[in-house]
Amino acid sequence: MFRQTLDPAGSLTLSALLALIPLLAVLVLLGGLKWKAHWAGIAALVISIVIAVAGFGMPIGQTLDAGLFGMANSVLLVLWITFNAIWVYNLTVHSGHFEVLRRAFSSVSGDSRVQAIVIAFSFGALLEALAGGGSPVAICSVMLIALGVNPLKAAALTLVADTAPVAFGGLGNPITALGPISGLPVDQFGAMAGRQVCFLAAIVPFVLLFIADGRKGLREAWPAALVAGVSFGLTQFLVSSYLSYQLCDILAAIVSAGAVLLLVRVWQPATASVATGGGGGVATATGDDVRDSRADVIKAFSPYAIIVVVFSLAQIAPIKAALNAVVWKFGWPGLAIQNAAGKKVDTSYTLNFFGATGTLLLVSGLLSLLVLKIGIGDAVRIYGRTVKQFGWAILAILAVFALSYVMNLSGQITTLGSWLAGTGAFFAFLSPVVGWFGVTITGTDVGSNTLLGGSQFAAAHQLGASPILFGAANSSGGVMAKMISPQNLAIGTAAVGLVGKEGELFRRVFGWSVGLLLVLCVLVYLQSTPVLGWMVP
Repeated sequence: MFRQTLDPAGSLTLSALLALIPLLAVLVLLGGLKWKAHWAGIAALVISIVIAVAGFGMPIGQTLDAGLFGMANSVLLVLWITFNAIWVYNLTVHSGHFEVLRRAFSSVSGDSRVQAIVIAFSFGALLEALAGGGSPVAICSVMLIALGVNPLKAAALTLVADTAPVAFGGLGNPITALGPISGLPVDQFGAMAGRQVCFLAAIVPFVLLFIADGRKGLREAWPAALVAGVSFGLTQFLVSSYLSYQLCDILAAIVSAGAVLLLVRVWQPATASVATGGGGGVATATGDDVRDSRADVIKAFSPYAIIVVVFSLAQIAPIKAALNAVVWKFGWPGLAIQNAAGKKVDTSYTLNFFGATGTLLLVSGLLSLLVLKIGIGDAVRIYGRTVKQFGWAILAILAVFALSYVMNLSGQITTLGSWLAGTGAFFAFLSPVVGWFGVTITGTDVGSNTLLGGSQFAAAHQLGASPILFGAANSSGGVMAKMISPQNLAIGTAAVGLVGKEGELFRRVFGWSVGLLLVLCVLVYLQSTPVLGWMVP
C-alpha cells in the first residue's frame, strides 16, 4: 500500500514546484522548443515518473502501473470517441455528401468569417454538447478546410471556439462529475458554471474574427460575432440556471446559429472575405454554381441529425438503464494507494462499452450507412484509413493520459492544489488556474474535475468560501486549456493532416488561452466578493 504525502521536500512550496516541473515541461517543449506532441508528452511522462519515484516515494512498479492505468482509460474516453467521430465525417466525404454540406454552410453567408463563426462556434458547440472528446475540433476543422481555410488556421479556429461549450460538453458530464466528489447538488454547479462561461461565450466569436482576418475582420464582421456570442451566452445563463445544464449547450448552439441566420438575411459585411486556402481573403465573394436538391441537403446533414437523435434517445431513463446494464468494473491490478489522509484512492477501471459516447457515435455511423448508401466493406476500409490518419497522435494521447494518472496517483496534483489553497482569499483568483492545469494534462474537463475537484472543495472548506463557486471555477477554468492540451493539439493536427505541427499550433493559441483565463480569474474573484457574490447559488 503506497500512501501519498503532501510535502515530500519538507517545504510545501518546494514540493509544489517539484510537482509543477512535468507541466512546465509540456509547455516549454511544445511552445518553446517546438517538439512534436508525442515526444513532448513522452518526455513529460518520463519526468513525472522520475519525480513520482525519487521525489514522492512512489514504488517504481506502481508508478509504471499508474501510467498503464491512464492509457487504458484514454482508449474509451478519447480514442474511441475521436475515431468514430472522424469516421462519420469520412463517410460523408466518401459518399460525396460532404461537398453538399460545405455548399449548405456556404449558402449561410458568402463571407468566410461568418462561416467560421457558424461552423466552429455554433455547430462545434452542438458536437461538443453531444459527444465531446475532441470531436468538434476534428470535424469542424476539416469543414473549414473544405471552405478554403488554411489548415493550420482552421485547426486554431476550432480549438479556440471549443471553449465556452466545454464546461457542459458530453451532455454536462464535467458538471455531473463534481456531484459524487462534493456531495452537493449538481444543478448548483451547473448554474454557477453557466454564470461564468456565458461571459466567455460573448468574447470568443470576436477572437475567432481576429484569428480569421485580423483587425479587418473585427471591423467588418463584428455584428455576427456580437449576435452569436450574446445569444449563446444568454441561452447558457438562462438554461443552466432555470432549466437543465445537460441541455445547456444544445439549446445555446441552436439559438446562436439561428440568430446568425436571421442576421445575415438583413445584414452582410460590406466587403465579403473568401478563404483562399492560404489563410488570406479576397475583396469579393464568388458563388458556387452547383445547386443541390433538398433531398441531397437532407442526406448531407443526416449523419449529424442521427447523432442528435441517438444521443437524445440514450438519455431517456429506460434506454439509459439498458445501456448501462452491462458494466465491467474492477480494481486495477497492482494499484493499492492511500491519500495523505489515509483514505483509499479509487483505482477502479470501468468499462461501460454500450453506454459509452464512442459507441453511440459508432451506432450513429452505422445508421448513417443506410442513408448515405455505403456498403459494410467500404465502411470498414474507411474506418481503417481513419485510424491510420491519426498516426503519432495516438501515442501523444496515450502519453498525456499516462502523465495525468502518474501525477495524480503519486500525489503531485494534490500537492499543487494544497499549495495554491495556502494563498488565502487570493485563491479565488487562482481557482480557475487549477482547472486550467488539470485540462492541460488530461485534455478533458471531466478529467480535470475528477482529478482536482477535491482540492477545490478542500480549499473552500479551509477558507470558508463557497464550494459551489470553486467547483464551477475548476470546470470553467479548465475549458481555457482545451486549446493547448497536447491531446487536443494532436487531434487537431491529425484531422487537418499536419501531424508534427503541434508546436506551431500551440504558439498560435497559447496567448488566447492565457488571456481568456485571466478574464475568468478576475470574474471568479469578483464572484467571491460582495461585488458579484449575488451570482453564487
